[in-house]
Amino acid sequence: MTWTFDPPAPGVFAPPRRDTGCAVAAWLWSLAGLILLMVLLGGATRLTESGLSITQWKPLTGVVPPLSPEQWAAEFENYRRIPQYAQVFPDMDLSGFKVIFFFEWAHRLLGRLIGLYAALPMLFFWANGRLPGRLKPQLLGLIALGALQGFVGWWMVKSGLVERTEVAQERLAIHLTLASLTFAWTVWMAAGETFRRSGEGEPAPGARIFAFVLLALVFVQIFFGGLVAGLRAGRVYMTWPLIEGRFVPPLDELAAMSPPWRNVLDNMLTVQVEHRFTAYLLLALGLAQAVWLAIEEGAAPATRRALVFLALVAVQAGLGITTLLLAVPLWAGLAHQGFAMIVLAAATLNAQALAREG
Repeated sequence: MTWTFDPPAPGVFAPPRRDTGCAVAAWLWSLAGLILLMVLLGGATRLTESGLSITQWKPLTGVVPPLSPEQWAAEFENYRRIPQYAQVFPDMDLSGFKVIFFFEWAHRLLGRLIGLYAALPMLFFWANGRLPGRLKPQLLGLIALGALQGFVGWWMVKSGLVERTEVAQERLAIHLTLASLTFAWTVWMAAGETFRRSGEGEPAPGARIFAFVLLALVFVQIFFGGLVAGLRAGRVYMTWPLIEGRFVPPLDELAAMSPPWRNVLDNMLTVQVEHRFTAYLLLALGLAQAVWLAIEEGAAPATRRALVFLALVAVQAGLGITTLLLAVPLWAGLAHQGFAMIVLAAATLNAQALAREG
């Protein structure tokens, strides 16, 4: 007897592709929204000094918060052993600890939920033949990036548990930049599934390079913003446009630390100058892109995208100045961090659209 296997008819395990793109795109856009929420919750955790309230990393059992008085007492005792409690919150009681604990617990829980929300639909769409081949390696890369982000988050927290009262600013900046990369990667894939080739023809020479340079510069600015946040450098030199009466501080103050490379990461004045002047550069290049495309392309979609990007960068600069002048209140800090993701999304969509045209 000869055994044969007839593959299932289309629509059984591999439904027709005509409705697939919408479902995959909707999933990816909602995933990007969750990552944006994660960035905002991470900002709130930092601004409320909650990030060190959970002193252990329990990837599975950490989903459940303390449920009994004994468990809460044990968690609080763990927190009282680290320098932050003794030097920053020596008068904190158990009720105050519960507030900062739940900020950090919610941040970690949302990270786990995002991991599931990324992995389970991906497996479903893949098993049912609904994922385009081009998306499969990109999604695997996204899952790997999410796993790396979890490890980096704990590596960041560990830096503040022994000798410091806060996490290391360079680790915080890496953590934020990785989250931003994850967000941009998801937006890129979502846009690719939502929009097809525009048929507008080849963009102006150099437009793609310009767009990717701006996208890279947004990531650099987000990294510098992470350094400013980690050093609490937004609560010093709270004047604009001058710093200590000068537009550019003296070189000996910018390079006061030894070895010189430490100033890039550790000198509060230098870090704030890096963040400010990268913002100026983004504004200048965004304006140059908009003017150039208006001359080369007229009222083309590329020009409109460039104008939107320029407007968003200008709003973000205004939020940054407001945050600085007000000494980083919670609402302003969160608005500034959240709007950075909007600027990043605009830069990503512009680069993705130009890569798709032609």
